Amino acid sequence: MCGTSARLLQASTSAFVLVAFVGEGVGAVAVAGCLSTTNTGQISVDSVATPGSLTGALPVDVDRIAADPTAIPGPIMRTTPETVVVELETRELVAEVEPGVTFTYMTFDNQIPGPFIRTRVGDTVDLTVTNHPDNSMPHNIDLHSVRGPGGGAEDTMVMPGETKRITFKVTYPGLFVYHCAVPNLDYHISAGMFGAILVEPEEGLPPVDHEFYLGQHELYTTGETGEQGHHEFDFEAMAREDATYVLINGEKYAIGPQGYNDMQMTVGETARVYFAVGGPNLLSSFHPIGSVWDEVYPQGAIGSDPHRFVQTTPVLPGSAVIAILSAPVPGPIKLVDHALSRVARKGCLAAIDVQGEEDPEIYDPEPAQG
Repeated sequence: MCGTSARLLQASTSAFVLVAFVGEGVGAVAVAGCLSTTNTGQISVDSVATPGSLTGALPVDVDRIAADPTAIPGPIMRTTPETVVVELETRELVAEVEPGVTFTYMTFDNQIPGPFIRTRVGDTVDLTVTNHPDNSMPHNIDLHSVRGPGGGAEDTMVMPGETKRITFKVTYPGLFVYHCAVPNLDYHISAGMFGAILVEPEEGLPPVDHEFYLGQHELYTTGETGEQGHHEFDFEAMAREDATYVLINGEKYAIGPQGYNDMQMTVGETARVYFAVGGPNLLSSFHPIGSVWDEVYPQGAIGSDPHRFVQTTPVLPGSAVIAILSAPVPGPIKLVDHALSRVARKGCLAAIDVQGEEDPEIYDPEPAQG
């Protein structure tokens, strides 16, 4: 990565090898998605996958399944409740997990995580859920911000081509997960059907320079990590909780200078990160490599006092966190699940690209000889 976070290297088997520098302090190297042992001239890459067990990669329906982490409605400035209209469409789409690896995802509005919904306490949400006619399965939505049967799941169950509408009032503040909740809900969540709804307190939220929205989930497939071809879903692996990939925003190492460089900051700025864990099974140990969380609202509970200067915060499956950080020096801030094999081998990393002047009083990579 060396300043940009990653390189795609062409291996001798025509497979892609992603070399990601995700170590802390010493800049250790993590290698994922390898099909053979190859010497790149700089690093030896060991095999983690056995090719040949999958069909070829399928044509993709969308070029990008990863949600843009900056695509967030702006802070609510009004002081009175209103009706917030939300329209969601469920889609089953083939997309790449990483180059040469395809999977049939399930989504809200063609992205993972689903759209960020922003409300304030007292608002009424007018929600419409449509199941695209090309889909093959029923879908629905359970919102953890809803006081009502199944979080709305029972009344939003839609077969392909159907539409359902409900309204509900948001009565308590926080960041809450929503997800599909059909009988095979673990499969649908794993395949990407989750997102977050923010309910701001009546007084609003403190100002920050940036807001970012990310979601973690795991994929269970019939292939090995990095094995080229089309990966089908593996129910037995899911029952064992043996994930093939652990992903942030649905793609391996997607968000950052190594991929979609959406999250950018300048030295001296602050950012509020909204982070949802769909799961369906794995807890995230959410950590910013190269920084610290200045404030954390565990489980998205913004009605409670924040924790201060937190290194790693646990986020349960089906829960969320609001975490604030600052950037006093330049360099990438790598957001990871600190169960680090998930980073090094299964794809769980996003990065904020921080640009600006260095401050040797805080961090000096080349101190003068004393």
